[in-house]
Amino acid sequence: MANKILLETIKSNLSEAVRVILANKVRTFLTALGIIFGVAAVITMLAIGKGAEQEILAQLELVGVNNIVITPIPDEADENESESEDESGALETIRFSKGLDLLDVASIKENIPTVKKLSPEIILETYMIKKGRQSPVRLIGVTNTFFETSNVHIGQGENFTEIQTVNALPVCIIGEKVAKKLFTGESAIGKQIKVKDVWLKVIGIIEEKLISETAQENLGIRDLNQDIYIPIKTFLVRYKDRKIISDEPLDLGGGIIMISGGDNGPKKRKPRGNYHQIDKLTIQVNNSNELKATAEVVSKMLKRKHNGMLDFEITIPINLLKQQQKTKQIFNIVLSIIAGISLLIGGIGIMNIMLASILERTKEIGIMKAIGATKQDIILQFLSESILISLSGGIIGCILGIVASYVLEIATDIETIVSMGSILLSFLVATFIGLIFGVLPAKSAANKNPIEAIRHE
Repeated sequence: MANKILLETIKSNLSEAVRVILANKVRTFLTALGIIFGVAAVITMLAIGKGAEQEILAQLELVGVNNIVITPIPDEADENESESEDESGALETIRFSKGLDLLDVASIKENIPTVKKLSPEIILETYMIKKGRQSPVRLIGVTNTFFETSNVHIGQGENFTEIQTVNALPVCIIGEKVAKKLFTGESAIGKQIKVKDVWLKVIGIIEEKLISETAQENLGIRDLNQDIYIPIKTFLVRYKDRKIISDEPLDLGGGIIMISGGDNGPKKRKPRGNYHQIDKLTIQVNNSNELKATAEVVSKMLKRKHNGMLDFEITIPINLLKQQQKTKQIFNIVLSIIAGISLLIGGIGIMNIMLASILERTKEIGIMKAIGATKQDIILQFLSESILISLSGGIIGCILGIVASYVLEIATDIETIVSMGSILLSFLVATFIGLIFGVLPAKSAANKNPIEAIRHE
């Protein structure tokens, strides 16, 4: 019986609240604008935060948690640069670096105990031929550890065997996009493809990995799906070994790089270009807390082996990701503050409109109390109105937030993920705002003297 009376009371209060709101549509809508924009901001903020978290996790999977990346720096010296002279007027000898090579890889593996795996890469921008037509492609010389350090899985076929790697056999593993481009509607395994002047047998196809343009730009990650991978020894034997084949003549005995200019003119150093044997080296350490120390030891070792020249760059991808994450967290905090301010303004608007409504309906309140309405009835009546206004604004705000999240993703390429949790949270926040900011006006109405209220003009 008591439950039935309570339900009837709630139904009556909501019905009266709907009547009052419909009687003041424009005023109610303007009041709810703060809630609408606040809830929309909350949903958008959470969608951006969720998308950023997902993007960071995806990038972390690509670069590896415990990886250090070493990239060589090609010699791009200014051709107008003259050799410097010492105090005696004699020309200084230009220091010679052998460049980043497989000997460095072997030294790191033998001398640094914190290193777990090493993955050298040689990259060649070349072309493949299919039915007499050339298509640009990246050819990557790798070892078997590349697929482990890069979190790449071979979906079809198999990895390189020891015989294939040791004997420099012409075999390859191709990306998913390459397979679709060359062998549409048929299996690529066992087929032959011609890359530059060499026929390669396809023995495997890697699983497609989704790599965003942001990850490619910020972390220097290639689109692995578009590459062709061959054993590193196959690359050096059948394509190019920059350690043997040099584009520029060198005086290795004195360590002098080719000098141009006549007898009377200044002697100038000609840039060597890319003289490094390998184009990238990924080092995987045992534990993430060993990353910094290992990177420092590797840097000192390579600098000593390269005759004191810093012709390489060492980066720790996870540190770059942490910096990105920190930047995005600051961005989300700013959004949270904006959403909070919007909701606060919305709550103040609800309190303001409810206080104005009480002044307008003072006589009505007096009559209600005179015919037996209790303070609790009056409070429930006005709380119903404020909560209904905030919930209506919450519904519109949710729709606006979902739309804004998808529009933002399309317009700016910022990944957004709208979840049911964010929508439910927005409803709870909207209800809470209506409840909190509706209590004061409701109590003010309930405390009015019925006789004075009836006499109010």
